[in-house]
Amino acid sequence: MTQAKPQADAELAQFQADLLQSVREYKAGNFARKTEITPTDALRARTRMALSQSQFAQLLGVSVRTLQEWEQGRKKPTGAAQTLLRVAVRTPEALLGLR
Repeated sequence: MTQAKPQADAELAQFQADLLQSVREYKAGNFARKTEITPTDALRARTRMALSQSQFAQLLGVSVRTLQEWEQGRKKPTGAAQTLLRVAVRTPEALLGLR
């Protein structure tokens, strides 16, 4: 049992050293990976209009799930929906008047 304690102490000390080194690298701007998210037109429009997903989906006449797919970039709106989103991004008050 006396061997387990020194080994545990050594592992803890190594963990602390590794953690401290990770913090130093983070502060220096050295990241293992960096994720950048480019907002979609759907997300920009909804954010600009300060509406919830359900409110914005209802305004556009689509389901909340469809709006989520657009916002997350998994699907792209087509036709009239794409035009409505461009209007919402550029002049949100035009769509807000329809509520």
